[in-house]
Amino acid sequence: MDEKKEPQEEVESYSFLQETIKKEGLQSKKGRRKVVRVVLWGLVFGLSACLGFFAIKPWAQSHLQGNPEEVTIPSDENTEKADDGSSEEALLGEEASQILDGASYQELLEKVDAVSGTAAKSVVSVKAAGSEAVTDASSETEAIKCETGLIVADNGQELLILTTSAAVSEAADLTVTFCDHSEYAAALKKQDRNVGLAIISISRNEIAGSTWENISVATLGNSRVVYQGDLIISLGNVFGYAGGQGYGIVSSTEYRAALSDGTFGILATDIATTEKGTGVLFNLEGEAIGIIMPGIWENESGLLANAYGISDLKTEIELLSNGSSVPYVGVRGTYITEELAAQQEMPQGLYVNQVDADSPALKAGIQSGDIITSVGDTKITSQEAFQRVIIGKTVGGNVKFKAQRRGNNGYVDSDFTVKIGSLE
Repeated sequence: MDEKKEPQEEVESYSFLQETIKKEGLQSKKGRRKVVRVVLWGLVFGLSACLGFFAIKPWAQSHLQGNPEEVTIPSDENTEKADDGSSEEALLGEEASQILDGASYQELLEKVDAVSGTAAKSVVSVKAAGSEAVTDASSETEAIKCETGLIVADNGQELLILTTSAAVSEAADLTVTFCDHSEYAAALKKQDRNVGLAIISISRNEIAGSTWENISVATLGNSRVVYQGDLIISLGNVFGYAGGQGYGIVSSTEYRAALSDGTFGILATDIATTEKGTGVLFNLEGEAIGIIMPGIWENESGLLANAYGISDLKTEIELLSNGSSVPYVGVRGTYITEELAAQQEMPQGLYVNQVDADSPALKAGIQSGDIITSVGDTKITSQEAFQRVIIGKTVGGNVKFKAQRRGNNGYVDSDFTVKIGSLE
């Protein structure tokens, strides 16, 4: 009996090995649910990552790019023209030595227009939010009031544009229009109300590749080698609308505009302009040589474009481009030369004609009639020397001024401690 039962027990003890284990494939409902679940979670994570990227992008762009490159404006090296001939001769070559007939004149215009087209890549228009529209009754077209801007630098993070402080005054929103008609929002970086200039910036990451292909940073020329009779090009809002272009000559380079703490060379032209026209002057090499602004000459008659020579503005442009304040004291004066000092029996130095109201100079006690002889360790030997020493100081720092003040018994020493300010 026992021998017969043994095979039966062995079969029963291993009978589970005979069962078929069926793998759960994707065709089953449970498998499909797993796939759907994985896909949904993938979409959720992907969407979260995208939203997170766009949320932190502005912060990352402003904090993880490192410091912007310092902007350096090259100083003028030469004080004489590179060629001995006229600008027309330099542009036309040997043909200019011949009589200027109709054909050669047309060729000259075509070449000047080519230079103008290249220079225009660095010129923009700047519009503040809420700018008024001006309608031309004859053409029934509408133009928006705007100011001219000049692309002066690229610090690796921002494109920097020089414009007038009038363009950014009280403006919360600024729009820059490039030569290809593309528009971008801009922000004020720094301004100086003394001269009336400002630097605004546009983030490089916001500028499209197509725009980069059509714009360029301007080359700043040497306005000290510009002479009466030179051919020039004006670009910008010179005629009351953006994108204007004009040709003319320099009518004079002999005058300077007296502002607080210095004087600035004026390039007077025969180019017509509107009462509030702004623009940029270029030479025939395509270099920016002047910034056209209204009211450069007080009580000026006629509507002709006058410009500050770019050479006298380069230090200021460099400071503003790097986000630094332009030093300001608030003194307007005339330099007393050694010869004049001997004739008038007065000290040699900067004679103070006027002290600006609420200026650092006035707060320090400087008065009209004082003669400033030194600033810090620098002896004042000319108007330009005074201008250089002031703009080289640090805003917020205290500087000792030595001066001579006239009393009952002649001139006496007067010392002043001036806290350098800024006019923003």
